[in-house]
Amino acid sequence: MKIQNLIKAFLLATVFMSLNVMAEKNLELLEEVKPPPKNFESDIVDEPQITITKKGADTVEEYRINGELYMMKVTPPAGGPSYYLLKEDQDGGWAKYDGPSQPLTVPKWVIFRF
Repeated sequence: MKIQNLIKAFLLATVFMSLNVMAEKNLELLEEVKPPPKNFESDIVDEPQITITKKGADTVEEYRINGELYMMKVTPPAGGPSYYLLKEDQDGGWAKYDGPSQPLTVPKWVIFRF
């Protein structure tokens, strides 16, 4: 508890000292920067596109970012445990993941081609 109080006192002193320096040099605060507009479009996608389909009795959820399929979740019928298929490389290799821990996937993405 004492360390937290010391940190708070240090931060408060730092703020007062910086305000004092600004007052001595006749500096003024800049106006607050506005956030980008809500309809701002970029090439970067924050959320994956999810497509849910039925293949036989299984339900398959396909996860895509920028149109590229990178993961599938397969849910069998009658309450069976779901499992995931994760894309390992660009050549179409898939790894099955059905446990609580992340699978060990070695990066195999092509960075340069000569």
